[in-house]
Amino acid sequence: MQYDPVKKSLGSFFNRSIFLRKTFYRLLDLLLLRAWHIHKELRLTPNPSPKERGIALSILDAGAGFGQYSFWMQNHFKNCDIHAVDVKEEQVADCNSFFQRIGANNVRFEVADLTAFKRENNFDLVLCVDVMEHIEQDVQVLKNFCASLKPGGMLLISTPSDKGGSDVHDDSSKSFIEEHVRNGYNVDEMKNKLKEAGFTKSEIKYSYGVPGKISWKLSMKYPILLAGVSKIFLLILPFYYLIVYPFAFILNYADIHINHKEGTGLIVKAWK
Repeated sequence: MQYDPVKKSLGSFFNRSIFLRKTFYRLLDLLLLRAWHIHKELRLTPNPSPKERGIALSILDAGAGFGQYSFWMQNHFKNCDIHAVDVKEEQVADCNSFFQRIGANNVRFEVADLTAFKRENNFDLVLCVDVMEHIEQDVQVLKNFCASLKPGGMLLISTPSDKGGSDVHDDSSKSFIEEHVRNGYNVDEMKNKLKEAGFTKSEIKYSYGVPGKISWKLSMKYPILLAGVSKIFLLILPFYYLIVYPFAFILNYADIHINHKEGTGLIVKAWK
């Protein structure tokens, strides 16, 4: 299905005020299992100590979308400088407007193509969430990330695995998200591409194990499918989640605390 029109409709509704926009971000943080995994990994990232306050943590949010991860990071990392990029001009203009309105002057958004974007030795952390599966020239993007990181800097990626990450289960299946150019990565493939791109060390683990797959269907897949059929369903979404979310919360909690042998997502960390 075309996922972007559904996202655009939701974004338009929640963009009517600062309060609604912040509420939207918090709902995404609660509902999206990938956000749970990313937040867990980011909490392990060192925050500059008081003695180092003059040295801000330099972050690239690569493929920032609605800007929810930039919003979370600028609240979590009290001394940071965030450069966020996305290919969609409307999205970038919208995010710049919102972050200026809330006085977050340490966050800037720019229209950029990740296959060409590079800032030599500039960032301590590069975050890339649900982007790589949309890009054909993925190795070039990884090379740009590596070049843009400072020595010792870290790349953090969330992307579908080849274990059904785009809801594809055999060769004849079609991706649930039609904008994907690949169905997902296997661990060895990702490790080899990171090495080819110049990274010296990597750690890759599965996300969206059994609990996560169930949670994703309950909290994301079924609501998106229904919203794609009729916008009337958006009116009953609060009541749907009132019933479903307690189960999704327990499943999400389980997923981030289990070491999965297999899963439909990958959490990738790599160091320059």
